Amino acid sequence: MSELGMIEQIHQDADDRMRKSLEKFRDDLRNVRSGRATPSILESVQVEYYGSRMPLSQIASVSAPQPRLLVVQVWDKGAVQAVVKGIQAADLGLNPADDGEIIRVQIPPLTEQRRREIVKRCKKTTEETKVSIRNIRRDGNEALQKGEKEKEISEDNMHRAQKEIQKLTDSYIEKLDEAFKAKETEILEA
Repeated sequence: MSELGMIEQIHQDADDRMRKSLEKFRDDLRNVRSGRATPSILESVQVEYYGSRMPLSQIASVSAPQPRLLVVQVWDKGAVQAVVKGIQAADLGLNPADDGEIIRVQIPPLTEQRRREIVKRCKKTTEETKVSIRNIRRDGNEALQKGEKEKEISEDNMHRAQKEIQKLTDSYIEKLDEAFKAKETEILEA
């Protein structure tokens, strides 16, 4: 492999891994309750359905017709009670009510203390993801140094590539911070 091809591959690998970390982080934030009713709150719910566990999204649709109300429309009326049990078992602090066909889930307002705890948990997740991204940067830099040591990459190109990986790292950390700030605002102002 050529020197530039090797550098490009190391850079692309770091970019792919950082993107996956950012996507997972954003998914984690979507599942955090902010006091507003959003269907993503119930994404983690698993339902016992005909002897197997499956995600709620495979047996029902979820909508948010009001700011503090979720409506779960179960496609198989025989599964309504299983869905109610699944929502209760998900430990989201929600109390679903059903009329035999539709499940209504009132989203209780969050106390100020609870909001701060949720923000603190999100901040911890942000820091953990930053560490993950920095570890990916370290792996990329080590791969570049190994290539330079084995005379596959020149020293100048190694330093240039390390600066590019640092720019990449900085851009992903900036995106993390932006996502965290948006979620923090959503939680504290809900």
